[in-house]
Amino acid sequence: MSQAKVPVWVNVALIPLLNIMLAFAVSGLVILAIGENPIEAAGYLIYGAFGYEEGIGYTLYYATNLIFTGLAVSIAFKAGLFNIGGEGQAYIGGLGVALVCLWLDSSMPFIIIMPLAVIASALFGAAWAYIPAYLQARRGSHIVITTIMFNFIASSLMVYLLVNWLKEEGRMAANSRTFAENAWMPYMHEILAPLGINISDSPLNGAFILALICCAFIWGLIWHTRWGYQLRTLGTNATAAQYAGIDNAKVTIWVMLISGGLAGFVGVNEIMGVNHNLLLNFTAGYGFAGIAVSLMGRNHPIGIILAATLFGALYQGGAELAFEIPTITPEIVVVIQGLVILFSGALEHMFKDRIEGFFIRRAA
Repeated sequence: MSQAKVPVWVNVALIPLLNIMLAFAVSGLVILAIGENPIEAAGYLIYGAFGYEEGIGYTLYYATNLIFTGLAVSIAFKAGLFNIGGEGQAYIGGLGVALVCLWLDSSMPFIIIMPLAVIASALFGAAWAYIPAYLQARRGSHIVITTIMFNFIASSLMVYLLVNWLKEEGRMAANSRTFAENAWMPYMHEILAPLGINISDSPLNGAFILALICCAFIWGLIWHTRWGYQLRTLGTNATAAQYAGIDNAKVTIWVMLISGGLAGFVGVNEIMGVNHNLLLNFTAGYGFAGIAVSLMGRNHPIGIILAATLFGALYQGGAELAFEIPTITPEIVVVIQGLVILFSGALEHMFKDRIEGFFIRRAA
């Protein structure tokens, strides 16, 4: 079907909105089936996510991780690569953050620790993405298979390091010691207080600003640089890119390095911003959720911010919903999240042909 007469906003906004509305409609039927009022449940969910300052802070805190992983998936996808390894890359990125903080928190001020920790998170995440990228570019291994396997390797490596090397002495939990406060990422309420802006305390921290900077960087890189043209050409037609003189293997590797570095920034938000120590399973599935965020956001930074905010609202609002209505368990909230992913991802073309056909006939 020709796309020439279909407005851009139809694919960018209208179709995703319809998919999300259908997902929530089906979710309402699920809530109705367990004997609860879906309108009341929706009210609790929206209020929990956006109804008060602390709830908004939690929503944006969750969204920060999803922006990082969504960007990681999107830039790889633009080059025709499906990076499923965001979970492992975020895990190893957190290791880099923790090593810098554990090493320097007793001797260096925050102004030095912060940039070094951010750089370490990107380098460790990129390093973990490099091996699958090399195997894809130089040995023909499938990037999906290798990145999935590296998630499990990262998990096993973190267990080994925490249990045998980094665990704080005298405690059973496999956690490192708590960093000194000069190695903590400041919270947003602390950042805004000197400006005369007072907001409620929440886990939202300076990593949110880093996430917005990353969005601007990816937007500029993909659509306004020669390197962005190369990666988009590779993603559109690898054979044409090769005939145009583009080194496909080289582009594959550096795109995956950027993707892994973006996923590694999750460690800044979780390890340096909230937990203040290294612990197991801090990624909590953000690497996989980033795939849905990228697809829902149409692989565009603005769309990713909106999709990440939606998922952050589901996380925070779902917790409020489960608290206010005990019969709606956290598992039901996961079902609602899954329905959003289903209709925005696997079933995203349900209305596409009909809606595009309507606009084409209207233009004719």
